[in-house]
Amino acid sequence: MSSILTNNGASVALQTLKSINKEMSTVQAEISTGKKVARPGDNAAVWAISKTMEADVAGFKKISDNLNLGQATVAVARQGAETITDLLTDMKGKIVAAQEDNVDRSKIQADIEALTTQINDITKAAQFNGQNLLINQDATADSGSINIMASLDRSSNGVSTTTMNVKKQDLSTNASTVAASGGTYAADAATATLNATQTATIDASGLTAEAGAAFSISVFGTDADDSSFTQADFRSTAASAETQAEMAAGDLTYVAAEGDTMADVVNALGKKWQTFAHTNNHDSSDLALTFSGSSISMSSSSTSGSDTIKVAINRLDADAGNTIGGGLEDLSDLDVSTASGADEALGRIEGMIQIAVEASAAFGSDQGRIDTQADFVSKMTDTLKSGIGALTDANMEESSAKLQALQVQQQLAVQALSIANQSPQTLLALFR
Repeated sequence: MSSILTNNGASVALQTLKSINKEMSTVQAEISTGKKVARPGDNAAVWAISKTMEADVAGFKKISDNLNLGQATVAVARQGAETITDLLTDMKGKIVAAQEDNVDRSKIQADIEALTTQINDITKAAQFNGQNLLINQDATADSGSINIMASLDRSSNGVSTTTMNVKKQDLSTNASTVAASGGTYAADAATATLNATQTATIDASGLTAEAGAAFSISVFGTDADDSSFTQADFRSTAASAETQAEMAAGDLTYVAAEGDTMADVVNALGKKWQTFAHTNNHDSSDLALTFSGSSISMSSSSTSGSDTIKVAINRLDADAGNTIGGGLEDLSDLDVSTASGADEALGRIEGMIQIAVEASAAFGSDQGRIDTQADFVSKMTDTLKSGIGALTDANMEESSAKLQALQVQQQLAVQALSIANQSPQTLLALFR
């Protein structure tokens, strides 16, 4: 039935044209913006996900900047530590030369003092943007290391950050001090005695390495007739238990820095022991100490049921007012002007070289971790960007082909609407 009031064909053609025009608008928007999801109305769920991921990308870019800053800071410290290691090696050569009698020890001493000054200058200069990792004498909590933001972790509970901790390695020559009185002192805080068993272990894991607390090793040998070993060579104290005054005046003492663990304390005491054993001409068969982790392994082939050697770790709390020293504080005590001084210096320098080597290795390891993390963050950022693109970017080839098809459909729809609008005019012929 034909009607002049209702043109169903035109209505269908018009709706088809509207649908085509709407789809063309969508495709044209994709082509102009390059995105298939550019606003919430396009796809609310995908848009929300993409915005969250974009925020993470922005966060990872800042983390990359922080890693680059941390990388530069550690690189400066590592270079400083390596240079100090080289200078200490040069110093060892001069100390070895001072062992000869036919040398001018005063000139060698002057060279050693000049190298010490140079080491001090490097320690102070090895800083980046005001951050120096080669000095650690502040007892303030958490001042013994720096945290470098390393990553973002997103979970159902929200977003949190992950940090990388880089410990300071003190290579300064500032002297430490131990209070001769006052504070909380504990002799024999951890101890063991070699006897007929001839092996023992000192476990220091139960002690706390508080910043500013002083620790010492004391040795007390008992061999009245010096038949197995020379008793005097194995006594660092007047009596079996070391007094606080003896700790303050002794050479086998270390004041813990902020961030130290008992493993660090034991390692530092081990360096002190090397010098003591060298100076006293200890034979490893009489007493051998191995410092590992937070324990000290002891052995001797000379002790017996009556001839014994007691070794103890003593502790003085930070409340005594001790002063934290530098890792190379023994440099200031080197004096090769005499034969005995040159011999003692040879015992000291080896331990200090090891301190510098360990510091260089620690910074090298930290730098490697930062490099690896920076590479991971860079790849993570690229992956997130690719993920955002997969969710929101338009397929330009597909959009181009679709636009051409829609243009043809639009033209056909316009013609169809024109034909549908002309159909009522045929009714006029019936009234002629």
